[in-house]
Amino acid sequence: MTQAPITQDVLTIPRKLPEGERVNLVGLTRDALKAALIAAGTPEKQSRMRVNQIWQWVYFWGVRDFESMTNLAKPYRAMLAENFVISLPEVVSRQVSTDGTRKYLVRIAGGHEVEVVYIPEADRGTLCISSQVGCTLTCSFCHTGTQRLVRNLTPGEIVGQIMLARDDLGEWPEQGAPRNETRLLSNVVLMGMGEPLYNFEAVRDAMKIAMDAEGLSLSRRRITLSTSGVVPEIARTAEEIGCQMAVSFHATTDEVRDKLVPINKRWPIAELLEALKAYPKASNSERITFEYVMLKGVNDTDEDARRLVNLIKGIPAKINLIPFNEWPGAPYERSDWARIEAFADIVYKAGYAAPIRTPRGEDIMAACGQLKSATERVRKNRARAAAETGTAG
Repeated sequence: MTQAPITQDVLTIPRKLPEGERVNLVGLTRDALKAALIAAGTPEKQSRMRVNQIWQWVYFWGVRDFESMTNLAKPYRAMLAENFVISLPEVVSRQVSTDGTRKYLVRIAGGHEVEVVYIPEADRGTLCISSQVGCTLTCSFCHTGTQRLVRNLTPGEIVGQIMLARDDLGEWPEQGAPRNETRLLSNVVLMGMGEPLYNFEAVRDAMKIAMDAEGLSLSRRRITLSTSGVVPEIARTAEEIGCQMAVSFHATTDEVRDKLVPINKRWPIAELLEALKAYPKASNSERITFEYVMLKGVNDTDEDARRLVNLIKGIPAKINLIPFNEWPGAPYERSDWARIEAFADIVYKAGYAAPIRTPRGEDIMAACGQLKSATERVRKNRARAAAETGTAG
């Protein structure tokens, strides 16, 4: 006998599955959500309406339980609870810097942990999110790069970082948060742990969810993806995401960049710049942001500054000069302030904005290049202690 289709009015309520067997709605694109609802018994004719309703509950209102979705009939809510969950990464710890920066240690599936940083400023609030557990790039100045890559994050784990920050900041409508860009969390940067373009599909899907006007509603102009230079994915980013682009540049010769950003050996400066030239027009972006960490005696000379402006000639750009954020065992030192200002002056006189980034969250190791999972540090410390005492870890 053919089973009657599940509708809002006639619905068999089965037992509730264990959470691990249910599908997490967070991270599903609209198309994926529609397919999941149909697979769970939603009539196809109703599926588009159901997607819109659930989407707004999850991403606009921030609701985490199906019982609160009051414009859905009780039997339908019961079906959702049986088949699905609304689950975010777990906040393990939250630190607040003296300058107001917040750093969250976040646990994801498998017990792995990543770090998320919120940076409040006078005209915006920026959330720095991660795309991988660890990193493959081993950039020599970056503390995060000293942690091995464990795995890519899922779309739900990426967009979930935005949602948990909204929780902490009281940024959902029922908490009185504004819908426009005056809200506390107004900008997102993919500059945390990992290389976003090595996890392209998950990052793309997460950012599509973040940019959806019926939910989190972040403008693509307020989302910046930072890459170390995965050249083949740059054009794809323009076409499929269309957000702002930043590049971790940091050197003006291949010889120096090979050491600082080893991916340069695969896609050297000339090849990277060629790909970046087409990005602003293809993505309708105003300009490329070149990130340049200032390392004493390595890349901070007047000659470097002049080379930099010659290299980027013809590319709409601004250069973010980043005083090096030192970390225990770092092989570099921060350039002297007078040297950074002299470098900035040359770039500025060549016609490029050259803001010097104010280091934020240094007291909680939340500054640029310092992110590194706390559990990784604990694990290494325990292993070191065990080796010294001759005991098992």
